[in-house]
Amino acid sequence: MFAPKRIHTALIVLIASLGLGSVARAQKSKTPKPIPSDSHAVLWQEPTDIASRDLLLGPGGESMKPDLSSVTFIRDETKSFSTKYRVRDGAGKEWVVKIGPEAQPETAATRLVWAAGYYADITYLAPHVHIEGKGDFDNVRFEARGDGVKRLDQRWDWQKNPFVGTKELAGFRVLMALMNNWDIQNHNNNVLLVTDKATGEQVAEYIDSDLGASFAKEGNILGHTRGRPDQYVADSKFVTGVKNGKVEFSYHGKNQNLLKDITVEQASWIGGLLAQLSDQQIGDAFRAANYSPEQIDGLTRTVRERINELVNLR
Repeated sequence: MFAPKRIHTALIVLIASLGLGSVARAQKSKTPKPIPSDSHAVLWQEPTDIASRDLLLGPGGESMKPDLSSVTFIRDETKSFSTKYRVRDGAGKEWVVKIGPEAQPETAATRLVWAAGYYADITYLAPHVHIEGKGDFDNVRFEARGDGVKRLDQRWDWQKNPFVGTKELAGFRVLMALMNNWDIQNHNNNVLLVTDKATGEQVAEYIDSDLGASFAKEGNILGHTRGRPDQYVADSKFVTGVKNGKVEFSYHGKNQNLLKDITVEQASWIGGLLAQLSDQQIGDAFRAANYSPEQIDGLTRTVRERINELVNLR
């Protein structure tokens, strides 16, 4: 007779605890630094070399790879779903490493985002690494903390930003859906402040700095997964149709409203860019993330099928 009441109470306690956890994480987040008023805001730069971009090494190339001969723990990083440490590699460079099921998909996602011309974190995946002071770990994502780059910790808003109404922002949203990134939220965004070496101008690069929820099963509050490429491959639904010039997507992640007003022209534009990538390049993004050959084949095929859906929109 009292079971329903106990269940109701338990749900309230669970929801409250989840809420408190979110508050605690927010309290531990870093204080945002102002974006300089004279900086130039950028989201995308035309990838004129897209067909030749190296998705195995990504935006950092060979020169920025971490030196894994010695990796030393410095401190814990801000708490989130994944375990994160700040470390120093054998060359003395600092990195933030991510450990857990988000490490592989994030490594691959950053490469596809960069290939399409968007700004992204510089990442590498170490299949195995010993972190002095912490232990041994498999599939560790290394994220660069490069010289001359300031992370402003500005959680820019997907709906209120300098790029509202542009095809570039719309294309970025479509790309998130193509990768099944179910965690499209403002608090995953960041702004990187860099200095243009040619002009000396300060540039504010708007990025999505947490792509670890990609290439798995979508879901809003419940039903989503992490690190399950088999479920991404099994999810054949992407574009469901076109109505009144707007593309309808089978997207079930967070902030579904961001996919509501994408025009055929905008979706076709990002599809046309991605279509310039070869299957080898797409596969290299997943090879960089240490997926198995079978997983790479399935992921590459699914990404290609989704790109074709965008290209063939009418």
